[in-house]
Amino acid sequence: MVNLNRRGFLVTGALATPLLTGGSALAEPGLAGGRNSSAPRVPVVTGAEALAGQGWRTLAGRKIGVLSNPTGVLASGEHVVDSMIAAGVRPVAAFGPEHGFRGSAQAGGSEGDYTDPRTGIPVYDAYGSDATKLAGMFTKAGVDTVVFDIADVGARFYTYIWSMYTAMVAAGRTGAAFVVLDRPNPIGGKAYGPMLRPEFSSGVGLKPIVQQHGMTVGELAGFFAAELLPAEDVHIADLQIVQVDGWRRDTFFDGTGLHWTPPSPNMPTADTALVYPGTGMFEGTVFSEGRGTTRPFEIIGAPGLDWRWRDELTAQGLAGVRFRETYFVPTFGKFADQTCGGVQLTVTDPAAFDAIRTAVAMLVTAKKLHPDLFGWRADNGIDKLTGSDRLRTMIDSGAGVDEVVGSWTGELDEFTARRRPYLLYW
Repeated sequence: MVNLNRRGFLVTGALATPLLTGGSALAEPGLAGGRNSSAPRVPVVTGAEALAGQGWRTLAGRKIGVLSNPTGVLASGEHVVDSMIAAGVRPVAAFGPEHGFRGSAQAGGSEGDYTDPRTGIPVYDAYGSDATKLAGMFTKAGVDTVVFDIADVGARFYTYIWSMYTAMVAAGRTGAAFVVLDRPNPIGGKAYGPMLRPEFSSGVGLKPIVQQHGMTVGELAGFFAAELLPAEDVHIADLQIVQVDGWRRDTFFDGTGLHWTPPSPNMPTADTALVYPGTGMFEGTVFSEGRGTTRPFEIIGAPGLDWRWRDELTAQGLAGVRFRETYFVPTFGKFADQTCGGVQLTVTDPAAFDAIRTAVAMLVTAKKLHPDLFGWRADNGIDKLTGSDRLRTMIDSGAGVDEVVGSWTGELDEFTARRRPYLLYW
């Protein structure tokens, strides 16, 4: 049984005693330090690795449904589902999020329902499913325990956390236990950016959290269960979070000692994840966000851009980042097969870098230098990405970077305080 409230949460059940490590944070942990602070202090062990090390025996006898993708992987390179089956713990089903269970689909796509050829277990397409449809899948498969193991990248508009939220609602409605195999947040534990307003809820931002939430999926699960699910009259009777061992909030992915598995086709490296909470906003503009290049979200541009954008951004002295003038031809996506000019971002100091402030500076400067080239996507998709129409309307009215970023300071502080009881790591 799990007791979750705003003062903190206690995780109990079959997995708790030997596997839940780390302290529940009662105060916001310190986040000071430069790039060297990302060096590993102790080996980082994921929640999945901890259970696999015990032969998955705490899941034996359960009717398990696994919501995962290629990032649900062990240090050996073996997928958790394959590892479970090898240990004699056979899931009754797997569920695939955006890009699919085995990860073959592009953005906005999935793999459909099928029988996994390696394991022979049924795979259900969970992407885009609401809680009612997903609960029906759980019931059809006979699931009594949902296991979630997907690596997030720390941005509100990355859809995996909303797949988890929807699965939690479905589990609550069907009476299934919910087990989160936690993994580090690759971009650290500090929160940045604006809060989503409920009227802008969508698949890229279902509930009010800030744009760069700075939480692990395990921490988010605790926050969701205590702060958001009750409003939907949903309660999970058995929420179990198998914690990461050895991770701290000031540790970035390069300090974990873990191997990077691309969580989606356009998130090829941990460097991509660092910039994504900011440059992901360019999907809401007419500029290319670098899809169809070897460095998506690190390369941004459009036909007709030249060196002036890079020079102006460099002159602003933005912390922790370097800009390089670049020219590229996307193989797909915006401006496919057209020569584009633009910039490539390189993060030089992750601890000093603010991805969202940097991207706001890029947006403001692009509109100033190239008003004939820059524009928002016609459907105002930027509003869904940023959680309101505020960023778009402020930039259109001529607001500067400090004014735009300063507009969400209060709500960011409120979120930072609200999430505090659910933090598991220092």
